[in-house]
Amino acid sequence: MKINKEIMSYCKFCRKHTSHNVKTYTKKAQRGLSLGTRRHNRAIKGYVGSIEPKIHPKKLGRKQKVMVACSQCKKITERVFGMRTKKKIEIAR
Repeated sequence: MKINKEIMSYCKFCRKHTSHNVKTYTKKAQRGLSLGTRRHNRAIKGYVGSIEPKIHPKKLGRKQKVMVACSQCKKITERVFGMRTKKKIEIAR
């Protein structure tokens, strides 16, 4: 899926349509000592490996995210594309 480097989009902070710079979404690393990680480690303690996994149906592709930054107010918002794609997003130069 190819997206232009700059797109016209609505900025909810400026309350008008402005040009936005597009960047690919990068996932943040999970913290090792966060509450959720500690709770999970406490739950699987004593088991070899992990607790019985719940089997979920496999989804075809994934919904892609991009970060769009307003060129006027410099605020960054996340945009999720509704369709599922198997290929990663490419930013066209």
